[in-house]
Amino acid sequence: MNVRAHSRPRVLVTWESKHGSTAEISYTIAGVLREHGVRVTLSRAEEADIDDAYDAFVIGSAVYAGHWMKSAKHFVQEYSQKLRTRPVWLFSSGPVGSPPKPDEPAVDVAEMIEYTAADEHQIFGGKLDPEQMTFPERAITRALHAPYGDFRDFEAIRAWAAQIAGHLTKVKVTS
Repeated sequence: MNVRAHSRPRVLVTWESKHGSTAEISYTIAGVLREHGVRVTLSRAEEADIDDAYDAFVIGSAVYAGHWMKSAKHFVQEYSQKLRTRPVWLFSSGPVGSPPKPDEPAVDVAEMIEYTAADEHQIFGGKLDPEQMTFPERAITRALHAPYGDFRDFEAIRAWAAQIAGHLTKVKVTS
């Protein structure tokens, strides 16, 4: 890997979100990265494309029934070779309640880490808003006794993004 000549790293922040909660986490991460001088491209996983100009990647997915969403998994699988040549941070959004449940990673996170050689995977709380949910989703939520509410910790999200920014502004690599 070689050190890139420019001083402002370029990062793709990509995600998949069913009702927008994970997208809001991605926007927050992108905002913190930008505050630290990182050039950020934001894109949903199904619309994202990778070029050689990206220095790093932050990839997130909402978790449903213990799994990452299909388009986020497809993105990771499709671009695995390129992702493995750059720093990658993964995040999952989904646990709800206090304390958040489930407290273990999504079933397929180990596979996503393997595909990307990710530096880190972080789990952030999710948001359940009955007004955004379909009738079947509300029925499942009630059957599981999952609480409605916003369980995202934006202070923790910002702190994590600041750590990523600190790493990126010190180490800029390419293959």
